[in-house]
Amino acid sequence: MTENSERLRLFILDTNVLMHDPTAIFRFHEHDIFLPMIVLEELDKGKKGMSEVARNVRQASRFLDEMMSNATTEEIDAGLPLPAANYGQNGNGETSGRLFFQTRHLPNLLPESLPGNTPDNNILGTALALQKEQPDRPVTIISKDINLRIKAAVVGIHAEDYSNDQVLDDASLLYKGEEELSSDFWNDHAKDIESWQEEGRTFYRVSGPDTAYWYPNQCLHMEGDEGFEAMVRKRDGDDAIIELVSDYRNPKHSVWGITARNREQNFALNMLMDPDVDFVSLLGTAGTGKTLLALAAGLTQTLDQNIYREIVMTRVTVPVGEDIGFLPGTEEEKMAPWMGALMDNLEVLTQTEGGEWARAATDDLLKSRIRIHSLNFMRGRTFLNKYIILDEAQNLTAKQMKTLITRAGPGTKIVCLGNIAQIDTPYLTETTSGLTYSVDRFKQWEHSGHITLQRGERSRLADFASGNL
Repeated sequence: MTENSERLRLFILDTNVLMHDPTAIFRFHEHDIFLPMIVLEELDKGKKGMSEVARNVRQASRFLDEMMSNATTEEIDAGLPLPAANYGQNGNGETSGRLFFQTRHLPNLLPESLPGNTPDNNILGTALALQKEQPDRPVTIISKDINLRIKAAVVGIHAEDYSNDQVLDDASLLYKGEEELSSDFWNDHAKDIESWQEEGRTFYRVSGPDTAYWYPNQCLHMEGDEGFEAMVRKRDGDDAIIELVSDYRNPKHSVWGITARNREQNFALNMLMDPDVDFVSLLGTAGTGKTLLALAAGLTQTLDQNIYREIVMTRVTVPVGEDIGFLPGTEEEKMAPWMGALMDNLEVLTQTEGGEWARAATDDLLKSRIRIHSLNFMRGRTFLNKYIILDEAQNLTAKQMKTLITRAGPGTKIVCLGNIAQIDTPYLTETTSGLTYSVDRFKQWEHSGHITLQRGERSRLADFASGNL
């Protein structure tokens, strides 16, 4: 290695990093990367199958194969230059780092407190040996495995989580979708307000410094006797056009028999019922009404207004407890156990008073207009004029979320539901979830909307349990 490389950090990648993000080898700028042989062995074991992890493993292997093509043994020993196109040049004119493979046996320096030849211990031993060989160079293990990071700290090796896919530093910084206006907002902006009506809708043009921080379709509200609820429709410099929202708390404006029970639910229904909003994300804890509102809006716009041809319901199949094994039947029958929450809400929305015959007729109608699909078979598909409900979206990675959203064709609306405090997918956190990623990336787009539901409306028992258990 050159004298210059000695001053740079050396990152040892764990297998789960490449399984999580196959482009991780291109994310360390001018620093060098070291891949132990055990990592290549584990990649080889994980390449089979149709899961997202297996696809990532195969992609990582392809990246490595492209970099090694036509490379001699001497060039591999000296470190393969990482593609400069992924980094460009840093401020000092130095090129990107190099990728090193374990091409020789390294002495085992593990303490007796870590017996056995497990993959984690093998990586720790490699890190200790490299640290001893290059004492003036910082050596760091990058792993999504908390236990490996703990063991690394015990034996004196610096270890970090892979955070390149982290959208935010903290989940509390995530865009909430609404903002409370100050009580003197109208007085401060009275000179610059222009109002008009179009087709029964009331609009205001507002100018001022506050508008610079508003996002398209952001929800604005003001407390007090004269409550004010509006949504930002357009921003142009310091000017913003806002529209008074419809009041879906009024039974006369119910959506498939459902009325909003609080301010956030009312904002959510305004987004769900607006055909100009193509992407809606609803966050909230259990019982806040995410699924019920999405289904009610979907049924109204599909069966009553004929805006969409059918409703497509899907979710990621990550079990909370032990897996129940293979399920028989068609795709919809296999997905049925995973769609319990959606089915429970459908029962509420399709209650009829005509007895068994009316209930059977309603079920037949819904079966003809509602489809249940698995995310495993979404690649290559295009959905035209569909109302897509993606439940438990917090369990998707950013790549999976992109795969699904890019399936949308003309006239399709996608509604993502989730609670980032309940993530079941391994190695995903609140700040790396695909739902968090989508909320952050879509907040600037004029055809998207987001709201975080705050209040539980399921029952007084559920509300007490949510706050006290």
